[in-house]
Amino acid sequence: MYFLNDEEKKHLLKGFLPRSRRADIVEELRGWNWHQPPLIPPFELKIGAYEVANAYCPTQRDLYLRRVQKVKSQANLAMIRGSILHDVLVKEMVRTKRIIYQYGVRNYKNIFKDIEQSQQYKVPDNYNLADRDKQGLEKEAAIVGEFESQRITSRIYDVLVKQPYIGEDSLVNLALPVVVEQKIDGSFLGMSSHLSVDAYSFSEPMIMDLKFGERKRFHRLQTTAYALVMEAVYEFPVNLGCIVYAKIKDDRLFIEKDIHIIDEELRQWFIEERDGKMRMIEEEIDPGIEKCSENCPYHSLCH
Repeated sequence: MYFLNDEEKKHLLKGFLPRSRRADIVEELRGWNWHQPPLIPPFELKIGAYEVANAYCPTQRDLYLRRVQKVKSQANLAMIRGSILHDVLVKEMVRTKRIIYQYGVRNYKNIFKDIEQSQQYKVPDNYNLADRDKQGLEKEAAIVGEFESQRITSRIYDVLVKQPYIGEDSLVNLALPVVVEQKIDGSFLGMSSHLSVDAYSFSEPMIMDLKFGERKRFHRLQTTAYALVMEAVYEFPVNLGCIVYAKIKDDRLFIEKDIHIIDEELRQWFIEERDGKMRMIEEEIDPGIEKCSENCPYHSLCH
């Protein structure tokens, strides 16, 4: 799902990349200036990147309940679904890389044979789901896994027919130029020391985040948070983000990508959200209740 199709590559190469290179972002909003205002955290506490970016609760009272009142919530079906399907994608990527290293390029037929083997995806019992929901999730996991394995196989074929002298390490990096679940230290910007970036693409350099849900503008705050952290840690500019939206309908997988420039507006928005939520936690401010979704795991507590 993290690989771009031909049309998306054209938009990237002829549109987003040139625009991102021309992006005139002031130095004070680059992650490597984390030690100076406005990026320097206003409080000592640490906050998760998902907490900065989350705006499903209109007043952010879910954050207040979790961090101030120490109320633990139970994951709803949508949250469990997103976690399981995301895990399928990660496992397919890692499994394929392991297979390539195991066999080497000379045994490429065994590589394809093992990749194409049907995988069984089981929902862990600790989720305590109804049988109908469990079966539905396992079916969707199989759809995601099959799609990804076929896409990966095609990419490996494309590389092998072009590069007769390639080794397994180069094959992995050309066919699968994505690091999944990359761990990174966000403490420079007041976030967790153990942030996990869904994916970082090296061939099309950008932060990528996967969503199994409706498109929301605030999702771009997640890629912005990771981009600023990457700049703080590695001290090179990160200007592009991509939200991958996946939907399953009638047993078919549909994918849309929101490629965007991580501009000054997004960076300022991140700072405002981070500082405001840190202040809520530090000063124990209850933001109150507004009309909210019944799918919120804290809905019964607030109402």
